[in-house]
Amino acid sequence: MVDCTGGDDDYLDPNDDDEDYDAYDANFCENDVRKPNVDSIKMITKETLLAAQREHLRTVMEVLSLKEQHARTLLIHYRWDVDKLVTVLVEKGKDELYAEAGLSSVEHDNFVPAQLPSMVMCVVCTEDVPAVEVTTMDCGHCFCNSCWTEHFIVKINEGQSRRIRCMEHQCQAICDEVKIRILVSARDPNLAEKFDRFLLESYIEDNKKVKWCPSVPHCGNAIRVDDNELCEVECACGQQFCFSCLSEAHSPCSCLMWELWCKKCRDDSETVNWMTVHTKPCPNCHKLVEKNGGCNRVQCICRKEFCWFCGLSLDAGHSCGRYKEEREKVNTVIERAKTELLRYIHYHNRYKAHIDSLKLESKLKNTIQEKISWLEETITTNIDYRWVTNGLYRLFRSRRVLSFSYPFAYYMFGDEGFNNNMMKYERDIKQSLFEDQQQQLEANVEKLSSILEDHFDQFLEDEVMKMRLNVIDLSAVIDKLCKELYECIGNDLLGYHQWTTPSIAPYMSNGVDKASELVCKDMKPSHTKKNSGKDAICFTDEWPSVKRLKTDDFTHG
Repeated sequence: MVDCTGGDDDYLDPNDDDEDYDAYDANFCENDVRKPNVDSIKMITKETLLAAQREHLRTVMEVLSLKEQHARTLLIHYRWDVDKLVTVLVEKGKDELYAEAGLSSVEHDNFVPAQLPSMVMCVVCTEDVPAVEVTTMDCGHCFCNSCWTEHFIVKINEGQSRRIRCMEHQCQAICDEVKIRILVSARDPNLAEKFDRFLLESYIEDNKKVKWCPSVPHCGNAIRVDDNELCEVECACGQQFCFSCLSEAHSPCSCLMWELWCKKCRDDSETVNWMTVHTKPCPNCHKLVEKNGGCNRVQCICRKEFCWFCGLSLDAGHSCGRYKEEREKVNTVIERAKTELLRYIHYHNRYKAHIDSLKLESKLKNTIQEKISWLEETITTNIDYRWVTNGLYRLFRSRRVLSFSYPFAYYMFGDEGFNNNMMKYERDIKQSLFEDQQQQLEANVEKLSSILEDHFDQFLEDEVMKMRLNVIDLSAVIDKLCKELYECIGNDLLGYHQWTTPSIAPYMSNGVDKASELVCKDMKPSHTKKNSGKDAICFTDEWPSVKRLKTDDFTHG
């Protein structure tokens, strides 16, 4: 008998490979195959972040006749969603709009707080201080500059820079960022820069339409999606990712399915299933024992003999041949675990096989480009070989669809709760339909892979033309089959989700949307200007540090 107390590492994390296969179909194909989505997907760099923020600020400042700091407070509260802000304004009015965001006394720019006596008692430190050492916020509450500064420093260090509330008990007003900046910079200029950086990064951190690129190491870029946020995007650094969950692009898996699949591949859940199916605990020392022979009378390394059927000691009077309900329950649990293990292995093996094929086929890229270069140099006939690179790109895209279709099928047709509203006969019918389409796609992908591996650089011209037609036809068929697979998922399967209808990024024939760099009308070089007026944030050459710039340059557009 074999002691099986050790672990099992046969099941791999889908993200643990040394090579990043996301890069295999990034920045690769011809311009006629993939073009940046210039309308709705933008890349924000350190140079364009401030300009992007200003566009939103200017809109609110012009509509409501506000100062920049008040417009920023509104936008941070409404998560930089100008449409939502305008909707609240129309439906509830200006007063309710301001109250919800914690603004007060912003009806006009020349608001002046009430005149203070020469000496004022600060109710926080209970000290009498000169009026010039007291600051009054827009809500009307005033405290000494020292107490305000300590309050601001604590909030900034706690990461609450973007919405620092007044110190007055139960006051929900948001403190004026200009006054915060003046007081904090007098005590700690570095902390004031940190405060400015938090305000600047709020455009990304608090904006559901903007997210940092998840590249490691970080490229410093962010992606803004103005239309459908359910999409897969590519940053200029080559990183492709799901905009919803920031993990690798995983369509047709939903974000929840992919999260569960990654966790399942990482943890030991299937190892536990394997142990349940193939081992029994010794009744004496309780170590797990695996049976490696046909005899059902097994002996542990502690020399204790026990029955493999029931797991009990082979003492006098042992008889497990008689039916017992409890023993039947144990056997049912074991059979269920065995079935689930085999099912997981089935889907995992196919998922992994397509990922491995994708890695191997990626090596075709350089080989094919070398063949094309050689042909163009040695053959005088003017032949366009873009059909080869386009076919290879179609192969990469369809491989990814196939690989992620197996985790989708594992959860969609399993007992994990994704199909509780589906009757068993319905599930069987829909599973059969899905698998038929999956197999058709798989068969054509393998054909295309085989053709692209041919040595077309050694073919006669007629053979090259024949291969060209085959590649073009297969590419079109594969693209059509991918669309049909997604239609099947969207129309026939996703509506049966138990919790909420899961959403997946749509299939794009041209591939993952590549972000184009954001260009703003008022973009200016990154430098410091000097003007009279109130302070505002601006970039320096260091990212993401910021310096202060006078607001008179852009307060009213």
